[in-house]
This record gives sequence, structure tokens and C-alpha cells, in this order.
Amino acid sequence: MSGLTSFTSVPVVDISGLRSGEPADRAAVAAEIGRAAREVGFFYISGTGLDPALFDTMLAATEEFFALPLDRKMASYIGLSSCHRGYVPTGEEGDHSPGSKPDLKEAFDTALDLPADDPDHLAGNPMLGPNVWPELPGFAEAVTAYYQAVLAIGRDLLGAFAIALGEDPDTFLRFATKTPSQLRLIHYWEDPAAEDVQGIGAHTDFECFTLLKPTAPGLEVLNGAGEWIDVPPLPDTFVINVGDMLELWTNGEFVATTHRVRKVTEERYSFPLFFNVDYDTVVAPLPQFADTDGPRRAPLRAGEHLFAQTAQIFAYLRKRLESGELVLPDGSVGVGTFGQGARLQPPAGGFAPTEASAALP
Repeated sequence: MSGLTSFTSVPVVDISGLRSGEPADRAAVAAEIGRAAREVGFFYISGTGLDPALFDTMLAATEEFFALPLDRKMASYIGLSSCHRGYVPTGEEGDHSPGSKPDLKEAFDTALDLPADDPDHLAGNPMLGPNVWPELPGFAEAVTAYYQAVLAIGRDLLGAFAIALGEDPDTFLRFATKTPSQLRLIHYWEDPAAEDVQGIGAHTDFECFTLLKPTAPGLEVLNGAGEWIDVPPLPDTFVINVGDMLELWTNGEFVATTHRVRKVTEERYSFPLFFNVDYDTVVAPLPQFADTDGPRRAPLRAGEHLFAQTAQIFAYLRKRLESGELVLPDGSVGVGTFGQGARLQPPAGGFAPTEASAALP
């Protein structure tokens, strides 16, 4: 099993070769991606072919939304949604233990926009259904156009991750047909005094991987020596990081590196698209990792893991759990089970329900 290096910077991978008709070009890009996934868990990508106007239009719409009065934003409050979509006010998300401070941000959560009569939504799936859209002309159209374009880049990357493992490109892609892949619009306020203020606490991402486009510095990743490394935005790139599901599929060969946002001294907008596979996909270590050192991790359903982690960090869902209105899926794990947390305290015998996931404080 590989491990994180004491990296001091994050590599840049030009992925234009993934659109080549030559298998050798795709393999060369995949090899770079695989190396970054094993040694860092983070990398930039350039050469995406994304039309910059899509980002600029979405950014303008996002700025307009977050400039609205709080009461208008709360009309789209995420707690009113039946499938986790909408406005996330400050204090809604994060560590809710006594004495903790709220993350200094607000957000708007979207995902695959399904019709209200979608069968999975009607059956009560907690992460699939229609988006919530504010009454703001052009907002839905701008966000949707960007979402679809970045999702297409994500599909190219998902195939490349498989190639990097020596697998068929469709190994993971065949499970990406109706995914609960979320796009978050996140706003951090300008705070010149924010030297040690937390924007988002240390965590890993719950899905397969993330495609991030930020407008200002603040992102930090934890290297193998326990040092926090700045990952500033670079022109014409996305930041990519491995998530929990790829770490599980590779039994830790690919690293879901712990990261955080801190010291946001200028106004910052951040747009992570969390690329996932289909809700009911059972994710377990691939056969090639069956005999690797260390415990073989127990399987999880991709969507259930996403929901369980979400329910443990969003206040409106925690209240429903504590009241008994909601119950976490069987086999749910506590927050912090992946990434460096898993390496410092590996779960004996694989992933089992933890105290944190069985009885929330």
C-alpha cells in the first residue's frame, strides 16, 4: 500500500490527452494521475477544454444570490428540501460539539436536477430529486450549464483513475449513470483578521473525487509529515482530490487526503463538484487489492455513505436523527474514518458502525 509523501506542493497534470484518440496519450495522463493519487491525493488539472464563460456566468449569478438579504436566501433553506438542496446558512454545517465555533461560510447546494416524479425521489431517496432554485433570473440556467460541463470532465477523470490502476476504463464508469454528485456554491466573507479562523474544518470528501474551482487562497492539505500545505488557485485549472470511495475501492492505494480551509483574508468563492457513483453502488476493494497489507476494508454503499456523513454534520439532519425521525443506514461510519484519520487509527476488521455513527452527541 502506498502512502502520503512529505510533499510541499501539488502537481499539475495536463489532461488534454484524455480526449485523444491514441490510447498511449490517455495512458500517459492516467499514469500521472495515478502517481498523484498515491503520493499526494491532490493535483491540479489543466487542459480541460472548459469554456471560461461558463464559470464567469455562474460566478456572477452566485455573487448576486449571496448578496441578497438573509430572509430571501432562507426562502431556499436546505432544511426545507426533501433531498438536501438549497441554502446553507452559517452555523448549519460542521462540528456541533459544545464550545466549537461555526465555519465562517455560507453555501448553496445543488446536484443532479431530477423531476419531482422521479421514481427514486418518490421512493424517499434522501439525495436524489429536484434542485431548489431561488427566484433569481438566470441563476438556475447558469449553475446547471456549469454543472453539466464539469460533470463531463469528471467522467473523463473517472475513466482515467481506472486506467491508472490497470483496470478497464469502464470499471467505475459503469456505475455512474444517475449519480448524487453535488455542486456546492460556497461564499467566505472577507476578514483581514482571519489568520487562524476556520473556513471549513479538516475533513475528507465523501464521494469518489472532487473538482474544485476557487477564486482566492485558503485551501490547505495535510502532507505525510503532518504539515499543512497551501494549495492556491492557479489560472485555467481545477484542483482535484481523491475522496472516500476511491480510497475504499483501492483499499488505501489512492489517498483521500485530509484538507481544510483557513486564513481567508479576502472574499472567496469556491465551487467544488463532488463526483460520485450511483447511490446503490456497493464499493469494496477491487480484487487486485485483496491481498494488500493491512485489513481489507468492508464495503459501503456510495449513496448511503454520502447520506450518513451528511447527516452527521448538518444541523437540520442531526436534529432528525436525535429525534428518531431519521436512522443512519446499517454499517455507517463516523466522520473522519478516511484520510489521515484512518491511517492514525485504522479500524480493526474493516469499517463497522462506530459510536460516533450510532449515537450522535
